[in-house]
Amino acid sequence: MNPDLSKERATAAFNPEIVTYILDGNPEKTRRRREIESLVRNDPAFQHEDPNFLSRSERYELALKKSALMVQRIREHGISNPEEIMWFKRAGVGSQTDPLSLHFGMFYVMLENQGTESQREKWLPLALRLQAIGTYAQTELGHGTHLRGLETTATYDPSTQEFILNSPTVSSIKWWPGGLGKTSNHAAVLAQLYTQGESKGLHAFIVPLRRLDTHEPLPGVTVGDIGPKFGFDETDNGFLKFDKVRIPRENMLMKYAQVEPDGTYVKPLSDKLTYGTMVFIRSVIVGDSARSLSKACTIAIRYSAVRHQSEMRPGEPEPQILDFQTQQYKLFPLLATSYAFSFVGAYVSQTYHRISGDIQTGNLNELPELHALSAGLKAFTTWVAASGIEECRMACGGHGYSRSSGIPDIYVTFSPACTYEGENTVMMLQTARFLFKSYTAALSGEHLEGIVSYLNEMSLQRVQAQPLAGRSVVTDINDLRSLEEAYKKRAAWLVVAASRNVQTDLKRGKRKEDAWNKNSVDLVRASDAHCHYVVVKIFVDKLSEIQDVAANRILSSLCLLYALHGISKNTGDFLQAGLLTTSQLEQIQQRIKDLLGVVRPNAVALVDAFDYSDTHLGSILGRYDGNVYENMFEWAKKSPLNKTQVRDFPLTFKAGV
Repeated sequence: MNPDLSKERATAAFNPEIVTYILDGNPEKTRRRREIESLVRNDPAFQHEDPNFLSRSERYELALKKSALMVQRIREHGISNPEEIMWFKRAGVGSQTDPLSLHFGMFYVMLENQGTESQREKWLPLALRLQAIGTYAQTELGHGTHLRGLETTATYDPSTQEFILNSPTVSSIKWWPGGLGKTSNHAAVLAQLYTQGESKGLHAFIVPLRRLDTHEPLPGVTVGDIGPKFGFDETDNGFLKFDKVRIPRENMLMKYAQVEPDGTYVKPLSDKLTYGTMVFIRSVIVGDSARSLSKACTIAIRYSAVRHQSEMRPGEPEPQILDFQTQQYKLFPLLATSYAFSFVGAYVSQTYHRISGDIQTGNLNELPELHALSAGLKAFTTWVAASGIEECRMACGGHGYSRSSGIPDIYVTFSPACTYEGENTVMMLQTARFLFKSYTAALSGEHLEGIVSYLNEMSLQRVQAQPLAGRSVVTDINDLRSLEEAYKKRAAWLVVAASRNVQTDLKRGKRKEDAWNKNSVDLVRASDAHCHYVVVKIFVDKLSEIQDVAANRILSSLCLLYALHGISKNTGDFLQAGLLTTSQLEQIQQRIKDLLGVVRPNAVALVDAFDYSDTHLGSILGRYDGNVYENMFEWAKKSPLNKTQVRDFPLTFKAGV
């Protein structure tokens, strides 16, 4: 063990094991998760060559073998709980991507959530046995987030009781689905339904793509890999074109909407019922934001404790770079953010599962808010995490640029989350639409429930309150509930301001779409502030559940750092809304620096509490034992370029020429 890391762990003022229990949910979950992960780590079949020195084709083939092996081992070990399956898969994949991720993600979830009982009985066993290997084909060359613009058609033919799938234009070719290029033999395809000469909007269809015996594309199906990307080297993202491909009527997922044999369309009880799968995936992405950022923080903070550089005092030994306040200011707010997002991810997941139960009983009351919240938090957390991961890489200096650091892989694997499952700006505008409708409803006298209930009190303020000079809503900058209140009022102030701007333009005769577009920057800012408030609130609420005194103390310091740092980055809003005074903002800047000192002796223990194995991190800089340099040297020697000698230079490079 590197002596610097040993010293860091000895100085911690709390037991990281307790915090691991908090992050996992309880000690039993931690025990079970570790048991699942050990099944992978102790299995010789999962010990593979470092993928960094493989070609893209080799990385894909290796990942496919690992994915198939994971499915086999999951069966052998009798693991059936969805959360435990996810633990096993994460341990098996490590820092790499997975060609079967959409099969077990979107494809399986679509079957489960939108299939009828008979469809689930038919397709789920086939999917579990990997006989039907699926992906989710939504995005097209010409359209992604704007779903209504998708062009692929599914036209019902009552004479044969079949749907005819067609790609009428180049821009209608499905593009980007993971696992589509080479792996999948089926796809859940989102297409515009036409029946009895009428368009019925987007619906999902299970479409066979390849023969089960030879894996060759079926007639009318053009399918392949889209080529190298920024990352995701192991995943065969693909293209898919249909030329009048026929599928049975029963292949339309009909849990909510149906097409009867004669072509009669039976619409769902509510269009909102189709939100479910989308909300689930976005809730997963929020959790991925926390995991990806926390992995990058783990690497950067451990390395910063091991790395010695520059003189702080002339003639003295070079200090750990974690001792420099500038390094702490880069990393510790990101560490606090990792914890905040971890709690938010758990909250959104739990809320989704609770509301899903309500949906099954016909109660859709909370679904619109969950849809808006998951869209906004997906955008908010992925934007912050993507920039934070890059900040961690730069905080590692030159070695952070090496693939051996692990951070480049984390970044290129995570950053697409800012655009897939909904481009982030569009997601923020979806949340803004819900906030605008909620505020308008409150103005008309409706009492709002849930997280947007803070707009009830704003609706009573018909005239925008002006800030009072020298006064503030925050009485104590160390009081988390007071800061939570400030975030809430900031969100309300921005929502009201954006909504009133839209309403003013509407009163001036502008079309609704034009008024919305003219104020879209303000609307995105309002959504961002709303999400920021939600994150602060969830973090503060979580603290009340933590009984261990030492753990509560350090997590409270992290929560305070997160809240104050957020204010320091958005001082204009808080000042303009009259929520804080300039004097308080000066105090906040000093308090942030004080909190860096509080976190400093606990930083390594705080990233240890995330409980990532070295295999999961895939980083030499972030090794648990801190033995960085010797392992970097050994890693570099494995480069294929070191296995050959350069013999024939071009003539102009030969000596003497």
